[in-house]
Amino acid sequence: MRPLVIVTGFQREIQTTLPGLSPQVTVHRRFGDLVKRAGGLPLIAEPAADVDELLGHADAVVVNGGGDVLPEHYGAEAHPEVKMLDPERDRFELDLVRGAVERGVPVLGVCRGHHVVNVALGGTLIQHLPDVTDLDHDVRDPYDRPAHALRVERGSRLERIVGAGEIEVNTLHHQAVDELGEGLAAVARAPDGVVEAIESADGRVLGVQWHPELMHPDYDEVQLPLFRALVEAARGRGT
Repeated sequence: MRPLVIVTGFQREIQTTLPGLSPQVTVHRRFGDLVKRAGGLPLIAEPAADVDELLGHADAVVVNGGGDVLPEHYGAEAHPEVKMLDPERDRFELDLVRGAVERGVPVLGVCRGHHVVNVALGGTLIQHLPDVTDLDHDVRDPYDRPAHALRVERGSRLERIVGAGEIEVNTLHHQAVDELGEGLAAVARAPDGVVEAIESADGRVLGVQWHPELMHPDYDEVQLPLFRALVEAARGRGT
């Protein structure tokens, strides 16, 4: 059987055929495509799910992108530019990451998910990058093409996954990893030194700052291996 890979959803209100805005939990379709092509079975998970029960079924976890993590989770006062806060989603995803780590369930964090992984393991965040760097990290036109290169640490698991010491990525964020969570190492950085990827020593946890699901398929030679590595780690659990 294919490993079951849950992808956390983004809670938002959107226009449907009904009057007004409708509360929805959404996931970009490319997540499902990448998980399936990597050999996994994708399933959307929402904050209403019981974390322990969910992890009893899940073989791997993808923590989706979205709004900012509440600064109270890493002991900070909120910056004026903090936005799109979702306390329910924070609780769910932080508990999900901690539970996955305890159980040895592989985790891939994407953008916000990268931040959630770091905070779940005791790390902190830079709340607004324009305060500390002149490099534009929120490039939305185009959002599906590389905006800058990043340097991948030699000997890291990420280097083995992507097969290169430098890759090009899109960038759609105003926050970043600051102090690293317990057991995590910074394994890729932007030209200004901002952390672009983190991983655990046991190789079961990986966080990436960019959005692989939004990158144009022309760049799948870098993006698809991230999901293949996740599925392979899921298959290797208990071996």
